[in-house]
Amino acid sequence: MKTSRNLWPYGLFAAFGLFFAGMATVVTIAATHQENLICANYYENELNYQSQLDGAVRAKTAGAGIHYDARARSLVIALPAGQVTSKLSGSIQLYRADAPEKDRTLAFQPGKDGRQILDVGKFATGPWQLRVTWEAAGAGYYLEQKFVVPAT
Repeated sequence: MKTSRNLWPYGLFAAFGLFFAGMATVVTIAATHQENLICANYYENELNYQSQLDGAVRAKTAGAGIHYDARARSLVIALPAGQVTSKLSGSIQLYRADAPEKDRTLAFQPGKDGRQILDVGKFATGPWQLRVTWEAAGAGYYLEQKFVVPAT
């Protein structure tokens, strides 16, 4: 005579055990995952977004621009001649969204011709974002350019 065993209780215990183990794994991964923002003061920068938009309009109207030359691996930031004579101060920020430790901040110091050339040949390959902010004659200006440094 053959006795048949009922396997339903074992299946239920296995299903609940796998469910709880999976949930514990998801909670552990979520608790230890590092979420990096583009910059440390991201929310503060978002509050100043309207002034950034106004600065971008002023820069475009004035004729300022950024040109990226992939062959020469250089960025050329050009200002209109009228702003070069006035006293200006500003900064250049280079962002890497996937690697915040590679972000850089440089002083914006254009030459007498209104141009500043940045050599990006030694930068890590991949996507970058350039943000230039400066103030001239009491008005704020803003330029932004995305570029990709190709592999050699």
